[in-house]
Amino acid sequence: MSDGGQGVAMSRRGWFDAVHKWAATAAAVVALALSLYNWTELQQPPRLDMTLPHLMRIGPAGKGVLIYFQPTVSTRFKAQDVEVITDARLRLAPAGSISSVKSPEFYWQGNGVPTFDFESNEIRIEWSGDPAPFIVSQDKPQQPMFQFQDDTWSFQPGRYEGSVELSRSGNREPLTERFCLIISKRAVDEMRRGDARGIYFFRNDLPKFTSSSKYSHCYVRETD
Repeated sequence: MSDGGQGVAMSRRGWFDAVHKWAATAAAVVALALSLYNWTELQQPPRLDMTLPHLMRIGPAGKGVLIYFQPTVSTRFKAQDVEVITDARLRLAPAGSISSVKSPEFYWQGNGVPTFDFESNEIRIEWSGDPAPFIVSQDKPQQPMFQFQDDTWSFQPGRYEGSVELSRSGNREPLTERFCLIISKRAVDEMRRGDARGIYFFRNDLPKFTSSSKYSHCYVRETD
């Protein structure tokens, strides 16, 4: 090979070596940046989401009312810490024509699980756990069926504005989701005449109601 040819070959080799070193350095920098990003993300407190179900269950509780709510509590992000939900609250405020009616004072009575009673051909809610803190992480979403109870209050026909609030550990802001509930006179009469252990379904996704602005995706008795 001539001196000129050797020079060209060495020049190309030097160029390839430089490109290789630059590519390796760039890859190392990117890997370091990703590691730092992942480490930073892991240090962040868990970011939780709460999604309300399409179904609300309501039943009598002596002279009072039980409401069963089963939201999904989850996080899409991995974090070093887990999140602890320490308390759950349900609030209902009469609205519109019944805004002067006293608001109920619900408390978290416990957790339940639906079971089918073959003798009565009905769904019953059985006790499944005490009102206790629970853990939420990316690989452990939760769907507790909360039982909220007021011992002396009863429904009046009308519209109610409500919310479910979950308290979080570490003085973090609570998770809150709002909803509305519309109870017709027919539904109130049905619940008052019904079985002492009866469960009545209210949904917020029934096509016959979601198409009307009056209901605005409120929970409505499915037989109305």
